[in-house]
Amino acid sequence: MRRRALAAAAVTAAALGLTCVPAVPTVAQTPAADHRGAAAAPGVTAPAASVWVTTADGAEHLQPQAPVAFRPGGSDLTTITVDPGRRYQSIDGFGGALTDSSAAVLSSLPAADRDAAMRQLFDPRQGIGVSFLRQPVGSSDFTASPTHYTYDDMPAGQTDFGLTHFSVAHDQRQILPLLRQAKKLNAQLTVMATPWSPPAWMKDGDSLVGGHLKDDPKVYQAYARYLVKFVQAYAAAGVPVDYLTVQNEPQNRRPNAYPGTDLPVQQETAVIEALGPLLREASPHTRILAYDHNWTTHPDDIKTAQQLGEDPQTDYPYEVLDSPAAKWIAGTAYHCYSGDPSAQTALHDAHPDKGIWFTECSGSHGATDTPPQIFRGTLTWHARTITVGTTRNWAKSVADWNLALDPQGGPHNGGCDTCSAFLTVAPDHTVTTNAEYYTIGHLSKFVKPGAVRIGSSNYGTTGWNGQLTDVAFTNPDGSTALVVHNENDDPRSFSVAVGDQSFPYTLPGGALATFTWPASGVLTSRLHEIPLTGATATASPAGQGSPQLAADDDGSTRWSSGAAQTPGQYVQLDLGRATSFRRVTVDSGDNLGDYARGWRLSVSDDGTTWRDVRAGAGTGQLTTVDVPLTRARYLRVTQTGTAGNWWSVADLHVYR
Repeated sequence: MRRRALAAAAVTAAALGLTCVPAVPTVAQTPAADHRGAAAAPGVTAPAASVWVTTADGAEHLQPQAPVAFRPGGSDLTTITVDPGRRYQSIDGFGGALTDSSAAVLSSLPAADRDAAMRQLFDPRQGIGVSFLRQPVGSSDFTASPTHYTYDDMPAGQTDFGLTHFSVAHDQRQILPLLRQAKKLNAQLTVMATPWSPPAWMKDGDSLVGGHLKDDPKVYQAYARYLVKFVQAYAAAGVPVDYLTVQNEPQNRRPNAYPGTDLPVQQETAVIEALGPLLREASPHTRILAYDHNWTTHPDDIKTAQQLGEDPQTDYPYEVLDSPAAKWIAGTAYHCYSGDPSAQTALHDAHPDKGIWFTECSGSHGATDTPPQIFRGTLTWHARTITVGTTRNWAKSVADWNLALDPQGGPHNGGCDTCSAFLTVAPDHTVTTNAEYYTIGHLSKFVKPGAVRIGSSNYGTTGWNGQLTDVAFTNPDGSTALVVHNENDDPRSFSVAVGDQSFPYTLPGGALATFTWPASGVLTSRLHEIPLTGATATASPAGQGSPQLAADDDGSTRWSSGAAQTPGQYVQLDLGRATSFRRVTVDSGDNLGDYARGWRLSVSDDGTTWRDVRAGAGTGQLTTVDVPLTRARYLRVTQTGTAGNWWSVADLHVYR
């Protein structure tokens, strides 16, 4: 791994002993009308949402709150609309890495304390239910021993192409017993494996630290067989490997005194082409992932490549997926230390048949940072960038780095000396939980393997913008989990809407919350959103921001009038063809007060002759316009009121 200067880490927080999750309550609703005139039918029972919150000041750690009831109708607040009908990627799980260092500090605990720590990590009810692990194949920088290792080390100058010396005995002492315990605590645990280096005898510098794999088909075959033997050995030890990459951070050409390999695209694809057929025969359920490095090529890696006279290969994952090796590849793995999660969506759009996995990020901290600063900085950066940012950008997994370290952020052998972990294990056997425990826990405890990400309106960005950012999932049992982060330092009030029901909530500044509710027919919408792919938006006045931003299905972008509200301002959609619809919503997003004070919805078949359909007064951030079944190609929303605020449209949505 590489230190990320902008991220803080968490080193101290109160230990969390989570109790069994209470059953999700329901609230019997009595007939009552909201401000839009919708009324609950007599005797109808709607579910309540259960709520868990972690605050940036550390006062609350994944703490259960009072449930909140869904009620008919909408709200004037910023509204997060959850749409189970819009489905994206399926989820494998969330977690971190049981590195050699993590195994060492956990194994240092007395048996009862170790079992308690493992339950905190892996038990879905008493802990956070970690469901995804990325395991080093051999040594990494987080190695407790003074000597780095692989599973087939040989004296300098000697080789072992027959792999007769291969052994995972090192892992049998601490790592594998803990992995078996983890799988007992969470039977849905997914394991991904990643090597930091091939055995030194396979490399041009005869060293685990740096250098290249020898450019020799015989070596590619030997390395492929080495990886297969690892998968087989782990399976025999009771830990099947679900995913495998062939090199951690292949563009990190000069690792800081820890194992690493400069593996250019042509060598990665050569190894995968050798590995694919062997793995299909030996372990057909184990799938290969490519790349396993940053969202963008790190500037330091580009500089080093240039110094070495190498091609920086800034399109590395694209080149691998465009190669013949792609037939053996399930998808691509990413890290957080350069770029941002939007790179995942760009790759998904280019290769929609391949998955995206997010597999490493670690908090980091400065020498003078206080524990509260570290906790707040890590919680807020990871919440918006990792918890929400990666999953909204197609990640099927989210994995941070070490599960457990000592108070000095070790033991480690080279590499990062400012990293933190889910748990800190002190010499007196005290175990404390850090911010990463919660940013992953808000996912792993509530979003189960096999869940699917679903639609939800989102207003925040991975680069702090002070608004609300969120992501939603449908679990295999039909329940919903919605994770919301308040990027602002001040409390924010908002509404969560599903179908024709909603509830309000106020989230403290910087806080992270998970809302869950069971499957319910009461929350089933009779309408389905019409995708605006290909629709063209125009506006008057030109205002600020492209009018197309009002049709991009991204609440963090917007068109604004750029001037005070006056009658006649409008936003118009050309749907491309005549389309039938029953509802239009005008979302002013989290730009508080920028909603139209009055509005008129008009439609046209030719863009010239218009007929008015509905008109009304705006009262809040989301305006919902229900109409009789109407068919038209063009829709126009005209602002008819007067106000000092600008009129902002974050998104228009059309429903049938």
